[in-house]
Amino acid sequence: MSLKSKLDRLKPHLSARTAPEKILQPSVPLVTEVPFRKKWEQENVYPYFIDENYCLIREVKYPLSQQHGHYCFRDFLTAVDIWNKEPISHPLSAQGHQAGDLFFFDTETTGLGGGVGNTIFILGYASIAGDQLVLRQHILPHPGAEVPLYQSFLEKVNYRTLVTYNGKSFDWPQVKTRHTLVREHVPKLPEFGHFDLFHAARRLWKHKLDRMKLAIVEKEVLGVERTDDIPGFLAPMIYFDFIESKKPEGMLGVLKHNEIDILSLVTLYSHLTFQLHGIDRNQTRPEIYEVGRWFVSLGEKNEAEKVLSKLTNGKDPTSYQAKHILAFQHKKERNWENARKLFLEVVDCGEIQMSSEALLELAKIHEHRIIDYKLAIVYCQKAITQITQSNTPTKWKSHMTLDQFEKRLKRLERKYVTKS
Repeated sequence: MSLKSKLDRLKPHLSARTAPEKILQPSVPLVTEVPFRKKWEQENVYPYFIDENYCLIREVKYPLSQQHGHYCFRDFLTAVDIWNKEPISHPLSAQGHQAGDLFFFDTETTGLGGGVGNTIFILGYASIAGDQLVLRQHILPHPGAEVPLYQSFLEKVNYRTLVTYNGKSFDWPQVKTRHTLVREHVPKLPEFGHFDLFHAARRLWKHKLDRMKLAIVEKEVLGVERTDDIPGFLAPMIYFDFIESKKPEGMLGVLKHNEIDILSLVTLYSHLTFQLHGIDRNQTRPEIYEVGRWFVSLGEKNEAEKVLSKLTNGKDPTSYQAKHILAFQHKKERNWENARKLFLEVVDCGEIQMSSEALLELAKIHEHRIIDYKLAIVYCQKAITQITQSNTPTKWKSHMTLDQFEKRLKRLERKYVTKS
């Protein structure tokens, strides 16, 4: 076979392996369509674009004269000013902060569990800017839009202290989890302090509220009345429906629900500040007691005594509780005489456990400090009589059993006989 014939046979194979020349076309920028964009904009909601993706942002501004419950937003400025002028060592102290440093934050999520399966679809927050309270909500229009969601959120963040309601346990851990998935494309999460008002509310009002949901605290404590509010548990279902239909109506209701949550954080912080500083004119005696007890748990003995001493002149249950806790304070400080006087008053409180604890402490003081075994025996016998005649359980603490009192009595009797 000639060379020409061989080349003719190879031509089909050579042409099959040769790529056709590409024709370069000018690039045409993609236009991202936002469904129901005009309806969104009528509600002050606008898209935020990154490349071909977007999220939605709603912004509302309130004058500081705006009332929300029993307080207006200007009262929050007063609260921050109080912390700076009358500093108290407390976890909620805003000492060293300006009003604009606090960032009131709440989220809406597709579920209440943790982990990557739970998606945040609203990041909402409010802060003081000049003579206004500015509230912004960043909305996830579909699950693939987390990069613009967190980019828009983090480039606006300018704060020192986060204020949430159960945010330490839920909201912020969820933000950190979701941020991890897009952290290569968005700014880092900033460092900050954190005021979680859920724990404060539970300390002050667990004596009168069975549940500590924010909506309940709003109604029973803050004077906030919600009208036509969407229950929080319906928010995930409304969001899933929104993903399918793209219609904004349901989501606008969820945004309003989230908005009230955030505004209530501002009111709640103001109210807690006035409670802790004792300037709330409507503060109840149980609330004063809980504030004092909180200072005791923090080791702020001076503040605790100042607060609880307001209650010691009465004969009501709260007065006896205040005397009881102050007596233990004095005992801790080795102020035996003040402790003895207060425990002696508590004996007549009418509450078996508190009275028996006071009798036990009186027996200890007279045995080990005053060295009056006869009177120590009297207190121990009285406690045994109370416990024996009472229908309540005979054990509250390991040292409060009837058996323990009887052992103490025998020891005291031996000491009394020996001394005599």
